[in-house]
Amino acid sequence: MDTGNDPHKNTIAFINDKSPLIDIACNNLTASGIEILFRSENVQDGLAQLSALTALPKAIIIDLKFNDKNVLAQLRELKSKYPSIRLIGYGDSDDTDELVQALTEIGIKSYLPIGSDADDFKRAIEKV
Repeated sequence: MDTGNDPHKNTIAFINDKSPLIDIACNNLTASGIEILFRSENVQDGLAQLSALTALPKAIIIDLKFNDKNVLAQLRELKSKYPSIRLIGYGDSDDTDELVQALTEIGIKSYLPIGSDADDFKRAIEKV
């Protein structure tokens, strides 16, 4: 597996619950030339899918609405195993300051509020 610091420029992955909004964003991103390597519904599944890849995505867009209480520990594990991957948060804008601080420490590089369109996703991917 390529674990270097230069993942493929136009590849991403999603860790997000099933969502029609994400389905639309994925279709639009794919149509614009961005390759989506995988979609998973939780961090543990995302880690398993990452380990099977031969080249890492540039970024992973992660749903910040978590039902799993261990998700911060799982995100730390993801970032420690794959430090070259940029993490982009996606969720409600009413996240607590404590959560935002924890996510910043883990390495979330950008944030997209729910309702963001494909252009918003593309800009966030380009920024990281």
